[in-house]
Amino acid sequence: MNKDIKEINEKVIKASKFIDELKNELHKVIIGQEEMIEKILIGLLSNGHILLEGVPGLAKTLTIKSLARIIQTQFQRIQFTPDLLPADLIGTLIFNQKTGTFVTKKGPVFSNIILADEINRAPAKVQSALLEAMQERQVTISDETFKLPDPFFVLATQNPIEQEGTYPLPEAQIDRFMLKLKVVYPDKKEEKEIVNRYTTGEKINIDPVIKAADILKAQEMVNDIYIDDKIVNYILELVFSTRNPENYGLKDLKNLIQWGGSPRASLYLTMAAKANAFLKHRGYVIPDDVRFIGFDVLRHRIILTYEAEAEEVTTEDVIRKIFDTIEVP
Repeated sequence: MNKDIKEINEKVIKASKFIDELKNELHKVIIGQEEMIEKILIGLLSNGHILLEGVPGLAKTLTIKSLARIIQTQFQRIQFTPDLLPADLIGTLIFNQKTGTFVTKKGPVFSNIILADEINRAPAKVQSALLEAMQERQVTISDETFKLPDPFFVLATQNPIEQEGTYPLPEAQIDRFMLKLKVVYPDKKEEKEIVNRYTTGEKINIDPVIKAADILKAQEMVNDIYIDDKIVNYILELVFSTRNPENYGLKDLKNLIQWGGSPRASLYLTMAAKANAFLKHRGYVIPDDVRFIGFDVLRHRIILTYEAEAEEVTTEDVIRKIFDTIEVP
């Protein structure tokens, strides 16, 4: 380890001390779901947004609400419904009768942490308003532009069960989410702990650990984490193999993939790997960081052909094949 990497490593060890404390506080209210918690933190630390898919009752809302309390940031939960309008999200102009002027009333999107609950229940106009805010980090109301607060983190949820009366997000818009996480059921031991903890009527208190300013410092530190050229090439090979699988010994995937990962896949894989290194108190990226987050970065960026659907091949199958084939540095 050369001197510069050693220096970064020491800084990261010191700067990431709050991570364990933060996770301990979260686990006061969240039983299990360790992987979901880590990946939500990866999204937050790498300044990305997350799409969460899971059936109701898996503590998605509770996790993000608790996280906002622990890092002392503003939190807004927006329930997406078919009658929601863009103005309900970003705000609008209100006429003040006393002064005879229009006053800007900012919407709930002006917050640090946004939970967009069941994003696929709202029409395309509302989804676009949120996605524009995510991308530009600003909102325009009438002819005035307002910058959104820092940090700004959106966690949108999708219910995979009911499709009736929903407006699925187009692939191009899903691409703006850094990660797409699939939340799974707890195991029997965890569910027993949930039952025991939440049927006594006792209030569970969580304590603030850090402030929003500390998250911004941590995001800067994540940018400084060292990533070797070999690992960057590994990331590029993974992404390029989704576009031209036949060039990477994956001929059987050629007729199964319609569209591969965009350049955002390479960017987000790199940033997410750095953030995972930070979570593990390391100042440098190792291949395991890329593998840990790879499925979540790629699963919504690979579009399969009708042939793949006919053969009941899933995106997960394709990504697994790619990770098994591309040589690890």
